[in-house]
Amino acid sequence: MPDVFRFKRFDVDQEGCAMKINTDGVLLGATATINRPARILDIGTGTGVIALMLAQRYPSARITAIEIDPEAANTADKNFKASPFSANLNCQAVGLQHFETRQQFDLIVSNPPYFLHSLTSKDDRKRLARHTEVSFFDTLLMKAISWLSPAGSLQLVLPTSLADYVAEEAFARYGMTRQWEITIHSFESDHAVRKILALGPQQGTGAKHRLVIYASQGQYSAAYRCLLADFFIKF
Repeated sequence: MPDVFRFKRFDVDQEGCAMKINTDGVLLGATATINRPARILDIGTGTGVIALMLAQRYPSARITAIEIDPEAANTADKNFKASPFSANLNCQAVGLQHFETRQQFDLIVSNPPYFLHSLTSKDDRKRLARHTEVSFFDTLLMKAISWLSPAGSLQLVLPTSLADYVAEEAFARYGMTRQWEITIHSFESDHAVRKILALGPQQGTGAKHRLVIYASQGQYSAAYRCLLADFFIKF
């Protein structure tokens, strides 16, 4: 049976992808923000959903997506070619460490693997998609600072404690500032479960926003519905 997630303006076939579409990814796709980006890089694109959402939001941007898993990269490439934004999207089956480019990007996004100390999956491809080492983030920051345009921004969705660690390392090692952040909460009274973090060589607004996903059990909040109204058919 086809494993297809249908959005308002494009479809995402998830066949062959160890990591399926999830809340983290669609939130990053809906909130990643930069003024008039010419070039965008999506690191670890998976199904390609974040790149597709950004292609819808920024129709003049050229978007490069990279993915270490060849099967997932092939699926993302098919999703790109089947979308209305195909002319502005390209996917390369390559990992972060081996991706080479002379281009500068105004926006770099990633919904990276982040299970650092938990039990790893017995499935090799799921382990590749979900688990990483701290060194991955060291490499990500080193690469990002060299690829970002002077006014560019690296934007990530991460668990809160890891987001703070990455922000501290970005500043200490590369002088990257915390431009803005959004804390993500399941319910109004819950602690934050994720942060969407913007880092870059130039100061941002420093704004700290808060997004609550559920108004009550099984009922999405008005803010969440509004954020994803241009994408989700049910909204």
